[in-house]
Amino acid sequence: MWNMKSTMLFVASLVAVILISMSMASAEEQKTYTPKEFGTAIAETPGKFVNFISNEVNKTKEYQKKSWSEMKQKWPFSMIKGKNDSQN
Repeated sequence: MWNMKSTMLFVASLVAVILISMSMASAEEQKTYTPKEFGTAIAETPGKFVNFISNEVNKTKEYQKKSWSEMKQKWPFSMIKGKNDSQN
C-alpha cells in the first residue's frame, strides 16, 4: 500500500504541480483599467444590452415566421380545408 517513501513522493509531486500551475497563472500580464475606461464601459452596457435583446427578438420572430409557415403546410387540417384556406 502506501509506505512513508511513496506518501512523501506523492506530496512532493503534488506541491510541485501546484507551484508550477500558480506560476503559470500569474505569468499573464495584468491589464489595469483607468476610471475613465471603467466609466465608459459601464455607460455602454445598457445600450449593448438593448441591442442584444432587440437582435434576439428579431431572430425569434424570423424563426417563428418560418416555422409557422412550414407548420401551415404540414398541418393535417390543410388537407381537409384546402390549400387556399390554410394560408389565411
